[in-house]
Parts: sequence; structure tokens; C-alpha cells
Amino acid sequence: MFSFSRVYSARLLAATAVAAMIAATGGVRADDAVPQNDLLNATVWSQTSVEAKAAMLGIFDLAKMRLDEALADKNWTAVPDKQGKDYQSLPVAIVTDLDETVLDNNVYEASLVTRNTSYGSKDYDQYVKDEVTGALPGAVDFLKYAASKGVTIFYVSNRKAGQEDATRANMEKLGFPMGDGEDTVLLQNEKEDWTGAKESRINYVAKNHRVVLLMGDNLGDFSDKASGSLAERAAFFEASKDHWGHDWIMFPNPEYGSWESAAFGGDWSKSPDQRRKDKIDALDAWSPKN
Repeated sequence: MFSFSRVYSARLLAATAVAAMIAATGGVRADDAVPQNDLLNATVWSQTSVEAKAAMLGIFDLAKMRLDEALADKNWTAVPDKQGKDYQSLPVAIVTDLDETVLDNNVYEASLVTRNTSYGSKDYDQYVKDEVTGALPGAVDFLKYAASKGVTIFYVSNRKAGQEDATRANMEKLGFPMGDGEDTVLLQNEKEDWTGAKESRINYVAKNHRVVLLMGDNLGDFSDKASGSLAERAAFFEASKDHWGHDWIMFPNPEYGSWESAAFGGDWSKSPDQRRKDKIDALDAWSPKN
């Protein structure tokens, strides 16, 4: 027997379920287009996950243990090929990158996602000069500990020389040790030979300091060989295995870095689709059996 009340109730329940689903997904309907963004998952992980924060704290704990070992061993150096004679008597220093090593730029990366755009130098310059960059968990505490032991911290970054004042002001607000009368913020193009490759600046520090730790989130923070092919980078990794986790401290950065461009031959003139295809082609993937 037909029952209007039953049909009405069923329709009401269905409508309620659909409304609940829309509410649960933030109001997104099936026919609403959400732009794809290759940066999304990495930024969500880096900005919101406790896993990322826990990883950073663990890495800084490792760095503290390695620093204590280095201070107890006068022969310890992270750059034996760059230290001169009698380096053991030099004052101790740490060379660290800034962005995604001790500074947290996730509000900028999130802005790229929410605005559906990509990195631009003018855009990034405005961000730096807004002085809204945060510190990664554990960074300030570790570097303050190092400074309390008489260690000088050199910040070797590929931020541009014109961004130094804003960078310094931002870092001072966060509580980073900035040195005592010595220029410890060494930015790209600050001197003629200080290009995006960093070894010239590491050499500069090593002339007058025993460098006990290198810290960074990108191979280029440790070696100028970062621009090589995937195979060349892998070979360098194998040749430098004794450094990793010992006197070279690497931080995870799934958002950007030389690892990304290596997958498409470093050619940023390629279209986004071609770069994406090259990345997929670079993967070693399991194939399920039929």
C-alpha cells in the first residue's frame, strides 16, 4: 500500500544525509572543482602534523649530542677538506641554512597553495620583509645552547643580500643568537663570489673557525654538487655516508629543494605537466601481478 508519509520520510532522510556529507567536506559538492596542487600534501604535513614537529625535535636532539662530542674532540671537523693547518686551535662554529632548517616558512608555502600560485622572487621578497617567518620546533633552544658553549652560529642562506635587515630583525624577535660584533648572516650576493652555491661561504667560515656541524634541508647546504643528475647525487650521497647524522645534519623538506628539479633534469622551462611526467618516470614502481 502506498504511503506518502513513508516516501516523505525516506526523502527527508536522504536529504539530511546529503547535507551532512556536504557539511563534513566543508561544503564541497561533487561538481565543485578544486584545483590540483602538487604542493598541498607536503605543506599540510609540514604545517599541521605532529609527525613533522616530532621529527624536528629529534633532529635537534641529535645535533646537540653531536655538538657535545665535537666540543670534546679537538680534531672534529665537518669540513676536513676546507680546514687549514692547526684548525684545532680555532674558535668553534656551526654553519646552518635558514629556511626549513631553523626557520619555518610554512605560512608562505600555504599561501602559494591557497592562492593557487607558485614561487616568485618579488612575492617572496615581500614575505621576507613582512617579518612573519617562524622558528622550527627546537631550533632556538638548540642554537642558544650552542652559543652558551662559546660556539658561533653562521647562517648561510640563499636569501638575497637585500633581505638581510628584515631577516635579522625577524630572527632577533624569535630569539636566535646572532653573534657578537661579527657578521654571521651570510646571504647570496653579499660578496661577488657568494652565488647560490654555498661552498664559497663555507670556505669563508672555515678560514677562521673549526666548523663542527653543517646543518641544512637541501644537498646544496652541504655541497655544490646538488645540481647534478639523480645518479650523480646518489653517488655523492654514497661517497659522503660517514658525514650524515654525524657532522652533517639533514632536515626533511618535502615541499621544495634540489631533489625536485633533479627529477626533471633541472629544466624549469618545462611545462608543469612535463615536469610532473618526468617525476613519475623517475619513480621505481612496483607492478602488481595479474
